[in-house]
Amino acid sequence: MELTLREEEIFKEIDRTRIPGHVAMIMDGNGRWARERGLPRSAGHRQGVETVREVVRFSNHLGIKVLTLFAFSTENWRRPPQEIDFLMSLPEQYLQSELPELVRKNVRVKLMGDPERLPAKVKRAIAKGLDATAGNSGMILNFALNYGARMEIVRAVQAVLEDLQKGKIRPAISEKSFAAYLYTAGLPDPDLLIRTGGEFRISNFLLWQLAYSELWFTPVYWPDFGRVHLLQAIRDFQQRERRFGRIYPEQR
Repeated sequence: MELTLREEEIFKEIDRTRIPGHVAMIMDGNGRWARERGLPRSAGHRQGVETVREVVRFSNHLGIKVLTLFAFSTENWRRPPQEIDFLMSLPEQYLQSELPELVRKNVRVKLMGDPERLPAKVKRAIAKGLDATAGNSGMILNFALNYGARMEIVRAVQAVLEDLQKGKIRPAISEKSFAAYLYTAGLPDPDLLIRTGGEFRISNFLLWQLAYSELWFTPVYWPDFGRVHLLQAIRDFQQRERRFGRIYPEQR
């Protein structure tokens, strides 16, 4: 993959052996990107899909193992119906156009969230993507659709209580056993969270899983987020010291 001069400069500063295994992204700023250009919000969302294509390809090229994209939250249903309809069409369009490449590049598609409220067309597109890539062993592309972290935790607690009542599990619940009830069961927690658009919050995203993730915020709107920004985030991630509550001998 050919890089620009600036991308090449940052790429040389990155240790390829310490690429974050799981990167999660809150893709924010589509509407503001469009408004500042005098365009409808749909134009920002449409351009945002182009960014998704580029970020997925480059993440796979870099060797990221899991890429989780916050595509539609449980709170997004509060938006105008016309915008919701347009947003719901984007995952279908993306998978229709990109699925052959995802299969070819050994990417596995996964869904995180409650699919029940999703339109039938979106459900079919996702089911097709899940089925077509089920045997792939490369990067996991994890779409968070109709996802909310509080809802996820409540859902997990309900499932735990049901299994307790049925005698399937013992009352001694650990963090590890509880995590098996989350949408991310079987996946490592994110090493790095990236949020575009200049906001400094996690917006009900992966509340359990982000406990020790490194957070990286940028004012760049999602439609303008490119390979150079992902490289910057990874470079900054590698410059941080991740102690997970420990201290090292030299710090005592």
